[in-house]
Amino acid sequence: MKKIGFLSFGHWTPSPQSQTRTAADALLQSIDLAVAAEALGADGAYFRVHHFARQLGSPFPLLAACGAKTKTIEIGTAVIDMRYENPMYMAEDAGAADIIAGGRLQLGISRGSPEQVIDGWRHFGYAPPEGMTDAEMARRHTEVFLEVLLGKGFARPNPNPMFPNPSGLLRLEPHSEGLRERIWWGAGTNATAEWAAKSGMNLQSSTLKIDESGKPFHVQQAEQIRLYRAAWKEAGHTREPRVSVSRSIFALVDARDRAYFGRDSEGDDQIGFLGGSERAIFGRSYAAEPDVLVEQLKKDEAIAEADTLLLTVPNQLGVDYNAHVIEAILKHVAPGLGWR
Repeated sequence: MKKIGFLSFGHWTPSPQSQTRTAADALLQSIDLAVAAEALGADGAYFRVHHFARQLGSPFPLLAACGAKTKTIEIGTAVIDMRYENPMYMAEDAGAADIIAGGRLQLGISRGSPEQVIDGWRHFGYAPPEGMTDAEMARRHTEVFLEVLLGKGFARPNPNPMFPNPSGLLRLEPHSEGLRERIWWGAGTNATAEWAAKSGMNLQSSTLKIDESGKPFHVQQAEQIRLYRAAWKEAGHTREPRVSVSRSIFALVDARDRAYFGRDSEGDDQIGFLGGSERAIFGRSYAAEPDVLVEQLKKDEAIAEADTLLLTVPNQLGVDYNAHVIEAILKHVAPGLGWR
């Protein structure tokens, strides 16, 4: 059995070829797709966060709205860039959204990725102290966020408050019990995956990672997951961690699928460079008839290692088509792999 959800970047463009032409379209269609995915039996609705782009940005209003409109599906991010975040304010927003969703938030956070503007976090008021990199700043923000989510009091109360206080030091409110165990780290390297394990976070491994061995992407990703699990065990955590991978997978079951993806040329891993210097390996896309997909996916070592699979969806093709993409995997592919 494997949890299967979708991951949307929430792109929009005024192009007449797009069914998602405005920010309103992207947000409202994201809610509609979460509702549709839940009705189909999918396990998760996840959203990517990018700033300064025609994509989904501030995640918590969207997560809260999805939580209010659904009942059972997990609602999450993959990922929030912690270089931009005030961990205190984020903890309040996350607590409120999780309460609205009834404890279904699964928050993926990370150092982030190459972005639309230069040092965008500086426009949000954040700059690494001297001697600290932006990645280290992101991890520091994360450590504060995780500590606050424990719900322990840390702030000294005013002796003459506007409203009566409980006794002792005060915590941020609203506090959502259990959210701390539903935080995931998006790791692009083996080292950050091990750091996430030691920090007690679940692991999200995307469709790209820094190329550390020259091996095929899915093999490197599977090795990263195994290193993460070993580090988790060594850290002595008592609960079982969760691990997700994301993939572009399209079952060709009708004429629309074949028109859109029947000539998919991304059957091999791709090599690129992040920030102009770091060699990264990008995982292949899958597009084939369901029986062929089953055989291809059996060979993907990282999918086998993970308990959760996030299907990246082409959101600009509209809610109905994306629901069809999800349903095709759930109905025609997942049973053949023992995921359903």
